[in-house]
Amino acid sequence: MFAPRAPLAEHLARHRQADLFLDTLPYNAHTTASDALWSGLPIVTCEGATFPSRVCASLLRAVGLPELVTGSLADYEAAALAFARDPERLAALKSQLAQNRDSAPLFDTAGFTRDFEAALLDMWDRRQSAESSAEFRMQR
Repeated sequence: MFAPRAPLAEHLARHRQADLFLDTLPYNAHTTASDALWSGLPIVTCEGATFPSRVCASLLRAVGLPELVTGSLADYEAAALAFARDPERLAALKSQLAQNRDSAPLFDTAGFTRDFEAALLDMWDRRQSAESSAEFRMQR
């Protein structure tokens, strides 16, 4: 679907008119994929070997839909056709995405902010106590 530039709310509303988002390779959708998922539009992607070709796969995993990540163009095509031919399966996927949107880490901005702030405070405390450098992982 090609459309002129629109305000954000209208842009996001357009996503709800589609059934399935077919991601591109070798450069995946980034913000557009995030917008589509937020709007409830499932995405099928083919994960590549480089950062730009792995972004959408990361987003799908973070929203709890790893089954939409394929590893080859043949699998990508098969997945897209399977969803196109099975409206009930696609509807179930959209329902799962709607549920996951409110509980998955991908869109939990408040939780991420709390965890990030706690991580910064922990790093500062380590620095102040002259604690030797050690592996650090943010709790998520």
